[in-house]
Amino acid sequence: MLAGKVGAKVWDGITEAAVSAVFKNMNNVQILAYYGECDYIHVATSPRWARSSSCPPSSAFNLGTGRGYSVLELVRAFEQACGRPVPYRVAQRRPGDAAVNYSDPSKAANGLGWRATHDRHVPRCLALAAVAGGTRCRTVTERARSRKHGFETDSDKNHLFIRENLMSYDTAGDPMAQLLERLANKTATIGIIGMGYVGLPLMLRFSEVGFRTIGFDNDLAKVVKLNRGESYIKHIPATGIARARANGFEATSDYSRCREADAIIICVPTPLTRHREPDLSFVINTTDAIVPHLRPGQLISLESTTYPGTTEEELLPRIESAKLEVGKDVFLVFSPEREDPGNALFTTRTIPKICGGVTPQCLEAGVALYSWAVDKVVPVSSTRAAEMSKLLENIHRAVNIGLVNEMKIIADRMGIDIHEVIRAAATKPFGFVPYFPGPGLGGHCIPIDPFYLTWKAKEYGVHTRFIELAGEVNSAMPEWVVGKVAGALNSRKKTLNGSRVLVLGLAYKKNIDDSRETPSAELIKLLQEKGAQVDYSDPHIPAFPTMRKYKFDMRSVELTPQTLSAYDCVLLATDHDAFDYNLIKKNASLIVDTRGVYADTAANVVKA
Repeated sequence: MLAGKVGAKVWDGITEAAVSAVFKNMNNVQILAYYGECDYIHVATSPRWARSSSCPPSSAFNLGTGRGYSVLELVRAFEQACGRPVPYRVAQRRPGDAAVNYSDPSKAANGLGWRATHDRHVPRCLALAAVAGGTRCRTVTERARSRKHGFETDSDKNHLFIRENLMSYDTAGDPMAQLLERLANKTATIGIIGMGYVGLPLMLRFSEVGFRTIGFDNDLAKVVKLNRGESYIKHIPATGIARARANGFEATSDYSRCREADAIIICVPTPLTRHREPDLSFVINTTDAIVPHLRPGQLISLESTTYPGTTEEELLPRIESAKLEVGKDVFLVFSPEREDPGNALFTTRTIPKICGGVTPQCLEAGVALYSWAVDKVVPVSSTRAAEMSKLLENIHRAVNIGLVNEMKIIADRMGIDIHEVIRAAATKPFGFVPYFPGPGLGGHCIPIDPFYLTWKAKEYGVHTRFIELAGEVNSAMPEWVVGKVAGALNSRKKTLNGSRVLVLGLAYKKNIDDSRETPSAELIKLLQEKGAQVDYSDPHIPAFPTMRKYKFDMRSVELTPQTLSAYDCVLLATDHDAFDYNLIKKNASLIVDTRGVYADTAANVVKA
């Protein structure tokens, strides 16, 4: 706690000098401190303090982030000085005031902030704010006015010392204020629906920063494992689940417990139908399941990739059917997931988060939620803009991969190694981004997302020819690769029909155990249809998993000199680091390489 005199401890053993050192490189930041017993940090959302006669002197605490920094940046800098998380309170705006954007400093600096009535008190606290340089008490009149409203200035230290009676808006009866307050002091419970590759890391992150979390999943086997502290995703260690359990995490299939959550985040699949049209059944069924258990003061966030308009057209009317007004009673946002499984360079925390709200109040609540979990929240004007942003990200990749896949076919006919070409082109320091070809698209985004937009675009009379052409090229890759396998066998006086083929890699990309939409499954199907005897080897996937489109009773084959030499062809579909490529090259009679692993020419290697 703070000592009762100037120059003593600022926060529980942390000196004023230590905190000032953290802020020394943050321009226009001031520490606003009341030196008395203290329960938490106080951070406001406006850069000005009230001085009007309509605002009682005892309620004049109205400070904020100013130019250049968000509320959360200040808090995290302070936590850096402390070496641990600390409780903090964000000043709430008064009903009717302009909404304040917590993550956009330029907008926060123009917010109206909050004013409270004189009879509402909060515990004494340490107040932090970043204020515009040179605007604090520039004249004698301003200094006198500041003192009149409860501030004492110390020009030598450039601090403001706030008197004891700080005021706050009473949150009773205001669902928005209640939600923001619970998020600010970490008493909120975060419910996440879908404990998969997106939902599970997100749960771990919220648990890590101090929130109680509940994980919802229809798969009872997952629920049991999670409650035992076990993980079923290779790149997520069980130790992380165990820590979350120790911090209060629970997994359940009981959707009535959604009522316990202050924020409900939906992370469920959005696949395609067999006609390659959007399948929103998981999203709609989940929404229908939670609606009976919604209450005022909750935030609902959809993270599942979908077409523009889904949040407002599908979720909004269902939520308001429960007699809850979105933007007043409950708050609805779309914040697309950006997980990249197995990528150690980018984590849930470090990947910026887009967020769009149905109303400004919804956006404010969404940003307040996600600002705890990620380093940077990117607010956009609407849920539709957020939905389109996610589609653009993935369609950009799908189109460029389609381009290099077509270039691969051309280069193959010309006898040119496309991987060598791409590596050479990538040396250009500007204007070129390398994309690499493969046996087909895989994962939960790129093979699916373009079809969501092309389907929705038809409603507006738009034919997405460019996107669909890239989809055709990418979809044709498994057939093209199988043709290369048949041709390679034929050159060795063998037929595909009756040959033994070993597919290396079942995951859709290297070093993970995620097989969603993997092109390897389509390769296995096509090879079997042409009469080949097919096995697979994947160190991350010991048995062929349950899939919507494919059902194979297969187990991974261990790679040994004997097993490799027993196959007529080894088809390299996923370039896991765990594979011993020298062993494979030495013992396989024929390798068809779809990933460019073997850069040098070899008699038993065919590039595809």
